[in-house]
Amino acid sequence: MHGVRVLDLSIALTGPYVGALMADQGAEVVKVERPGIGDIARWVGVSVNGMSALFLACNRGKRSIAVDVTTTEGRDIVRALARDCDVVVQNFRPGVVERLGIGYDDLRAERADIVYASLSGFGPEGPYAHKGAYDTVIQAYGGFASSQADPETGEPVFLRQTAADKVTALYAAQAVAAALFARERGAGGQHLHLSMLDAVVSFLWADAAGNEVLLDNDGTQPSSFVQGFRPFRFVDGWGIATPTSDADFAGLCKAFGVDGYDDPRVATITERAKHRELSGQIMQRCYEAAEKLTTTEAMERLEAERVPCGVVTPPAQLPDDPHARAIGLFVDAPHPVVGRTRLPRHPAQFGATPANLAAGAPALGQHTDEILTELGFAAEIEQWRARGVVA
Repeated sequence: MHGVRVLDLSIALTGPYVGALMADQGAEVVKVERPGIGDIARWVGVSVNGMSALFLACNRGKRSIAVDVTTTEGRDIVRALARDCDVVVQNFRPGVVERLGIGYDDLRAERADIVYASLSGFGPEGPYAHKGAYDTVIQAYGGFASSQADPETGEPVFLRQTAADKVTALYAAQAVAAALFARERGAGGQHLHLSMLDAVVSFLWADAAGNEVLLDNDGTQPSSFVQGFRPFRFVDGWGIATPTSDADFAGLCKAFGVDGYDDPRVATITERAKHRELSGQIMQRCYEAAEKLTTTEAMERLEAERVPCGVVTPPAQLPDDPHARAIGLFVDAPHPVVGRTRLPRHPAQFGATPANLAAGAPALGQHTDEILTELGFAAEIEQWRARGVVA
């Protein structure tokens, strides 16, 4: 994305993460923050010297300008920035940017072919359009919480991460790239709407809503075909094996010394679906056998039978894993505010146009003067700063 310029008007995780991924791919990203507190993500979670890990991860490679967009001058600064930008990302509630005078129509007047991405909880229409939409709200409405529910009590379980935010950001990054490609093909700019609800439901229904997708099925199976998955407890840790194919199922049983896998009633995936009680009994014996093995012993046996498997690895241990080290999964770098940092590399490995983890996140307003000077507002900086328009 070298040569692409992005104006990031967003806060928290969803919008900022889109800009971070684009910065990794070479885009120039200018982040607009409000004077004083800046992006609220600066203050969420683990932090050092006033900068959080969340902010660092989602705002790497950006320049920060602190602007009060509620002022006339602040709006004019945003409009001036838009003239030289290809993409705008914002995640205000529906209607807010229009009232501020920095909505799609306002900025399209500055640059006709702009790609403007509006991210929100429930989208711009419908009875929930103006509801507050933190990640957990969308996990509740979109199905994450119910799909993770405790099988015994039915109590909903929320993913202990901002999964809805991140899923939406990934969809948004793909949509922005598609819109830029369409523009290159002559379609011009456009307004993209991405709701967190849309993103979560699209993500979830691929594998966790079988009964809701196939409306004429007999309803005898759970909607999620992974509902019964659970980790194996070993003597010294936890692991997972995923016996999907017939060879996987037989290999799992062989690895743990459990017989019965050659019974015609469980020998094939179609028969196991018909005889789920018997399949479950054999799997239970596998779980019990696993408790007598160490993690190393279990992995060696499973890998010898070519069963997909893995060790449950905490994030703190993953950087020392030999595979992680071999592929350069993490990038360590110093940061002038927080000191030592470690972030995962950009996930896509491009053969011809490599993406590199963008430089560290900016301090609040670190580039205000630099950016205003580039826009031709050098003479106004002192006056605007005194009045709180910029910082």
